Amino acid sequence: MADLKDFAEQLVNLTVKEVNELATILKEEYGIEPAAAAVAMAGPAGGGDAAADEQTEFDVILKAPGGAKLAVVKLVKELTGAGLKDAKDLVDNAPSPIKEGVSKDEAEALKAQLEEAGAEVELK
Repeated sequence: MADLKDFAEQLVNLTVKEVNELATILKEEYGIEPAAAAVAMAGPAGGGDAAADEQTEFDVILKAPGGAKLAVVKLVKELTGAGLKDAKDLVDNAPSPIKEGVSKDEAEALKAQLEEAGAEVELK
């Protein structure tokens, strides 16, 4: 088991060039197409500008409640699990964060729901 952990550590610490060389060896010598694995490994191991530029966590900020304030308060209550008073306070004190540190997909879904209710929303 320790050997597998050492091997995993070696794989994680490969550079992009080494990952490409490994992919070539696997393909030419063993007939294995490791395209998906090479891409997955190249992301975190690269540590270059591309990894630094891509944001993985987003904050959903309510900028303004819009015309349908009551609908936005109800939706914020539902989305955050907060009580009615807390949800109203969040909406009244806009701009305010609704959710922080969420995935891009979740942030976009929350933004779409809030905008549909009439709110003005920003992702950071």
